[in-house]
Amino acid sequence: MTEGRPSAVVYVPPPEGGGPRPERPALVVTGASGFLGRHLVAALRERHAIYAVARRSQAAAGVERHPHVTWFQADIGEREHVADVFRWLRRVPGRKIVLHLAAHYDFTGEKHPEYERTNVTGLRHVLDECRELRPERFLFASSVAACDFPPRGGALTEASPPDGDHVYAATKRYGERVLARYADAFPSAIVRLAAMFSDWCEYPPLYVFLGTWLSDAWNRRILGGRGESAIPYLHVRCAVAFFERLLEMQAELSPGEILVASPDGAVSHRETFEAATLAATGARGRPILMPRPLARAGLVTMDLAGRLLGRRPFERPWMGRYIDLRLAVDAHRTRERTGWSPNPRLDVLRRIPFLVENMRTDPAEWHRRNLRAMKVGEVTPNLRLYHLVERHEREMIEAAVARLEGPAGADAFPNYRKLPAEEVVWAKRQLYLQLKNSIRTRDVGIIRAYCRHLAERRRAQGFPAEEVIAIVDSDREACLAVLRAAPGAETEASLREHVSMSFLVGIDEIAEVYEQESGRAPPPA
Repeated sequence: MTEGRPSAVVYVPPPEGGGPRPERPALVVTGASGFLGRHLVAALRERHAIYAVARRSQAAAGVERHPHVTWFQADIGEREHVADVFRWLRRVPGRKIVLHLAAHYDFTGEKHPEYERTNVTGLRHVLDECRELRPERFLFASSVAACDFPPRGGALTEASPPDGDHVYAATKRYGERVLARYADAFPSAIVRLAAMFSDWCEYPPLYVFLGTWLSDAWNRRILGGRGESAIPYLHVRCAVAFFERLLEMQAELSPGEILVASPDGAVSHRETFEAATLAATGARGRPILMPRPLARAGLVTMDLAGRLLGRRPFERPWMGRYIDLRLAVDAHRTRERTGWSPNPRLDVLRRIPFLVENMRTDPAEWHRRNLRAMKVGEVTPNLRLYHLVERHEREMIEAAVARLEGPAGADAFPNYRKLPAEEVVWAKRQLYLQLKNSIRTRDVGIIRAYCRHLAERRRAQGFPAEEVIAIVDSDREACLAVLRAAPGAETEASLREHVSMSFLVGIDEIAEVYEQESGRAPPPA
């Protein structure tokens, strides 16, 4: 990414013949591997030079390579990642628009650290870099869920305050308000999106509901309250059409203008239940309506049972607060302002038969897509290990340097012993940074790319392959020794899967570079 130092960011250029063109406006899309991001990249790549920023690799996100798409695998929660990406973007000629889609959300109701890390800190990193980039427009993807439920009979509008009180709403409220601090550097606009879905569903609550309603489960007919809990739904193709129109007219927007991408009104659980059962059986199902107090008590009981059994249900106690509330919307001002309106054919109740058909005819693909859309609130082993490495990184560097400078190092690492001390420490820090990011994202491609860069550099400096492989293997042993002794150490299986395997991939890449250059593989470490 930057001259003279390996970056934490994995950069994937477009295929041969691609790249920026003066006549093609540049669109920077954060969160490009997400549900909406993937669809937007596919829809806009013929008219824009897309610079996609995402945690996942392009291959893992299922986004095909294209001459007009440049991919940066980067974590906006890491300031260094964002700085590296924007340092590259500042060299791209012409006008630029930034579309900020990156955000964490889940349905646990708990304050997962990623809300603060991605939705608050990550956004701030991007905005700080935009001060120097000075985009023509910064488009911020918010949500109608940023707002509290309107009074009975009322509706949310573009003028509604972002006053929702759950954790996701709080981060979107922060995002909407912090934009004003950057008004002197670039204009922005806010888009509040309805709950997005596709013909494969890909909206977690609806996925869970359909799986229950169309099953033989004991609770398949039970709806909380009067079944009137309601939210607005927007087909992802309508969302794409909205952003296409917004990009065409962005110069006409007022600074800080708020738009609502949503159909009017809201669709209730009872309506979707009846549409789903009609599509599946040919007759509208008759729900069993459970009074709100009993439904709330049932949610608590199910959650307690799930905790005891080690498998908590999707439905959580916090959801009981919203039984029979309607998040209704009136977006007529946005429609008048933009000329866009949702396609009636893509209304959720008209699409339910297509969702049910996909669910029945291709269950493997149905579950694959929807499980990808689910967010898990519990801290997974790789994230626990990531934080463990982060806490003990200094000890790991000190242990690795001690191994290099110890008695055995004179014979094993003669060239490394000649390097200045500050370069040795810097190299260790870079390696462990790549390790952390590989562990956090579960993508060994990060450390593979770094080790390729490392091998090319050391080979040019005259280091033999055996020595480069040996030093990385020594760093692996230092890392494992520190982690095994650390309080709260992970299991050997976790260390093997996330640490040893990452190093093994990196060492293999070093051997590959030397083999390609010399025509033979070096001996294993």
